[in-house]
Amino acid sequence: MQIMKLAQAIRPHAPKVLVYGDSGIGKTTLIGSLPGRVLIVSAESGLLSLSFASGDDRFDVVEIVTVDDLINVHKHLTSKGHGYDWVALDSISEIAEVVLTAEKKKVTDPRQAYGAVIERVTAAMRAFRDLPIGVYFSAKLAKVKDDATGRISYGISMPGAKLGDAVPYLFDEVFRLVCVDEVDPDGKRAAVRYLQTSGDARSVAKDRSGALDPLEPADLGAVVAKMAAHAGAAVSATKE
Repeated sequence: MQIMKLAQAIRPHAPKVLVYGDSGIGKTTLIGSLPGRVLIVSAESGLLSLSFASGDDRFDVVEIVTVDDLINVHKHLTSKGHGYDWVALDSISEIAEVVLTAEKKKVTDPRQAYGAVIERVTAAMRAFRDLPIGVYFSAKLAKVKDDATGRISYGISMPGAKLGDAVPYLFDEVFRLVCVDEVDPDGKRAAVRYLQTSGDARSVAKDRSGALDPLEPADLGAVVAKMAAHAGAAVSATKE
């Protein structure tokens, strides 16, 4: 048994970020703001929104059709010399649907497949999360209505409510991508995208880095840089 100081136990690691939001709000577009070389793992075949980055050699794409495809991607990223700084899984909701389709083919009662999906998808998310590079997961938004109050709350959409509820616990950084109606200096209204980093009564969100404002501009490069600067300052403070 080894006992150490808290400052020694808190080790800096590559960011692991989950972002969820409505369809069309820009979760895929957000990948274009990631720094360094990025491998995009696409299960949606909806990369048109990244056409602005099509000439950028930093981005490579692999499409997921089967569970084996996902396993092979992870295996590649555990090998030496792959050269990627980030892997972006777009989206984990669709990847879970791929797993569900595969599991349904193995059983006579489709309901039996959901337990296997929870186990396999959770294991896959942990495996990618624990890679020594930055990891970005996008996910669909789920709207849940409380029958007693009629209040709508927002979370992560996955096959089966249990899996959606479990996903946020796997990450230190969980953001909801939102649009805020703002007025510019010329008096014109425009919808501006932000990352909601702090949870409230209606939305799941959290920032364990302690570096971010409740709303941050939808720029992952800037967010990651802010987190890194905060972590660096904290390390310097412990050494003084």
